[in-house]
Amino acid sequence: MSKEADKLRDTAEDELDTKLAEAKEELFNLRFQLVTGQLDNPMQIKVVRKQVARILTLMRERELEELEAKATAGAEEA
Repeated sequence: MSKEADKLRDTAEDELDTKLAEAKEELFNLRFQLVTGQLDNPMQIKVVRKQVARILTLMRERELEELEAKATAGAEEA
């Protein structure tokens, strides 16, 4: 795992939402700069896309953990 992924794992859910919104906005701005010919480093788009993917993956992992916990709690009650 990367250092960035480890840092994100310690992040609260609401802060992840904020980071996701910021990353998506940055990606939009980078794409806009690319189209207008102002982008100096096109590889930055790739970096930000991966950052968005990391955040979304972590959010999905947490969602699945919650569902699994509910399923096991429901199975234990029955």
